[in-house]
Amino acid sequence: MKIRYFADTDTLLSELWDSPVAETRDLDENTVLDVDAQGDICFVTVEHASRRAGAPQFSCEQVAA
Repeated sequence: MKIRYFADTDTLLSELWDSPVAETRDLDENTVLDVDAQGDICFVTVEHASRRAGAPQFSCEQVAA
């Protein structure tokens, strides 16, 4: 997984899965999902990310099973 924040456009790009994109779906006017041929989400793009997703603040935590 890769998370990228582009400050110049206030865009957050989350790469969840390294797979070729087969389709792009608009979740709403500021959120886009890219999915592969199996329907798995590959990328999530969030516009206005500082307001809508708290970007560029980020933390990651692994939780034991």
